[in-house]
Amino acid sequence: MVPPQLINTCWKQVEPFMDKAAKYTYGRFTSDDIYDSVMEHDYQLWVAFDSSVIKGAVVTNVMVYPKRKLLCMSFCGGYDLKEWKEPMLSLLQRYAKDMGCDGIEATARAGWAKIFQSDGYKQNWVTFELPL
Repeated sequence: MVPPQLINTCWKQVEPFMDKAAKYTYGRFTSDDIYDSVMEHDYQLWVAFDSSVIKGAVVTNVMVYPKRKLLCMSFCGGYDLKEWKEPMLSLLQRYAKDMGCDGIEATARAGWAKIFQSDGYKQNWVTFELPL
């Protein structure tokens, strides 16, 4: 996890990943909105790196529901996902446990179901949107 005081040192490398992730929110977020969420400390920024090159980033936030508490993977992007997915997921699981969460959730495009299938994720529902 990137400490809040160091986010600006890596954001330029992370921003292209968040730009791409934001496109799949269909107008709900821009990368600027994601940055603001992370800087306000209610979202956490995690980076996967090799030496000084950032290969991926995940943005999380803790969602407290009336009966459950879950770590939400709100945004994810990068390249060479096969190299960093397992270590990142392991870190997120430990963080979720430390935060007293019951599990990890993600809202994502359909392709992510296949990516996370081997990790024990299950698809609980599909979101439908009716534009007005």
